[in-house]
Formats: sequence, C-alpha cells, structure tokens
Amino acid sequence: MNDLEYEILDELYFVISFNELMIKLSLSESTLKDSLGSLLQQNYIKCFDNVSDEIPPENVDFENNYRNYHYLASKEGLFAHNRR
Repeated sequence: MNDLEYEILDELYFVISFNELMIKLSLSESTLKDSLGSLLQQNYIKCFDNVSDEIPPENVDFENNYRNYHYLASKEGLFAHNRR
C-alpha cells in the first residue's frame, strides 16, 4: 500500500461518495479513480450504491460506475491500514 492509498483508507472508516472523497482529499478524478481501483483489486475497499446498500463484488462495474459509488474500507483494508 502506498502513501496515497493509506490516506484514502484513512477516510474510509465510514461510507463516503466518490465526489466527497475527491473534495476532501483534494485529488483529481483520475488519481482517485486509479487509487480506488488499486484498493479494490487488493480487496481493501467495498463499493456501495448509496450509504447503506453494498454492491456484491461480482456486480461492481468500477470502470463505468466509479463516480456513482460510495466507498468503505473492508475488514482486510482496515487491518492493512492499522498494521502500517
């Protein structure tokens, strides 16, 4: 996990939208997308349709819908974040 991914996970202890996360961290859309994609591949985050409806991993269409998703650190992501 790189420093930016660590910083992103630090914000994902609670469900947050893509736009809120982008503003909070002052990141460009492409930078945030790339980092979230990496975290998703590592199973460090979960995607949600809204603040309460988790999307099953097999139904996540990250490339087409990343702007519409909300994000939350997974159990594995929290462990990795806290080990650092």
